[in-house]
Amino acid sequence: MIEPIYSPAANRYDGNMQFRRSGKSGVLMSVLSLGFWHNFGSISNFQNCKAMMHYAFDHGITCYDLANNYGPLYGTAEETFGRLMDCSMHPYRDEMFITTKAGYDMWPGPYGEWGSRKYLMASLNQSLKRMHLDYVDLFYSHRFDPNTPLEETCQALVDIVRQGKALYVGISRYPDDAAAFAYNYLKERDVPCLCHQGKHNLLERDDSAINLAAASGVGYVGFSPLEQGLLTNRYLNGIPADSRMGRKEALTPDRLTPKLIEQLKALNAIAEERGESLAQMSLAWVLSNSAISSVIIGTSSVAQMQDNLNVLKSQPFSEDQLSRIERILNSIE
Repeated sequence: MIEPIYSPAANRYDGNMQFRRSGKSGVLMSVLSLGFWHNFGSISNFQNCKAMMHYAFDHGITCYDLANNYGPLYGTAEETFGRLMDCSMHPYRDEMFITTKAGYDMWPGPYGEWGSRKYLMASLNQSLKRMHLDYVDLFYSHRFDPNTPLEETCQALVDIVRQGKALYVGISRYPDDAAAFAYNYLKERDVPCLCHQGKHNLLERDDSAINLAAASGVGYVGFSPLEQGLLTNRYLNGIPADSRMGRKEALTPDRLTPKLIEQLKALNAIAEERGESLAQMSLAWVLSNSAISSVIIGTSSVAQMQDNLNVLKSQPFSEDQLSRIERILNSIE
């Protein structure tokens, strides 16, 4: 059976999705970005990947977050993205804001990770081939390299833009002093840093990096807003066997202490008062900071994405709710 040609929803920009400017740039980012870290690799069902991609685009998500070694296996999330472009998304390339990164291990040997010019240039060339793209909208240095001169890493980013392989560049998970250096270096060469990507959620906050980015006119993109599922209702009553923690994938059972369960239940009580799931409230809390341009969601199904999109209906937090949340968070030992 021949599948019908994909035709996106005509009302995808009808006002339901929200957009925020990234720093002082001209770029508006959908407040939710679709992350390809898990669930889009070679072990994932392609039809499910396509369904999630189409649903995201139909509902106004314009930002797509990838990296060279996302999968699993390494590189296969970008390959899946390339297949999606070929089968349905290429006509809408100019409506999409596509990002990728390099910094963590990708291939064997001394040139397969970190922040050298050699690695960043080679990795981006490979990524473009896998994604079937001529350029990405944003290319990140995925992590600070303490053993490579930061001038070398930053100059590689400058040259990547000048070569037309990326429209913008950014940094991810940089310490504040290195981030400040990068912001200044890039700005002085007329290739300003578009955004800093970091981990930010109720349990693990990145306030210092967010404040520095805002003061520097740089946007901030948050990842892991649900702390890999901890900030959902999955673990309120223990560890489900089919959960990421149950399978010991990234989350280990020792993380779920009795104290943390108590705190998650207290946060969930506030979410219920708001008429939300714990996941929805957690996303809403991240987005309550206007300095955050976009937050990356990772979903394994259209149903999960539907739940995440409900954050767009969230009401502002009351001062009492924010104070109670702070008290719960400050009780973490």
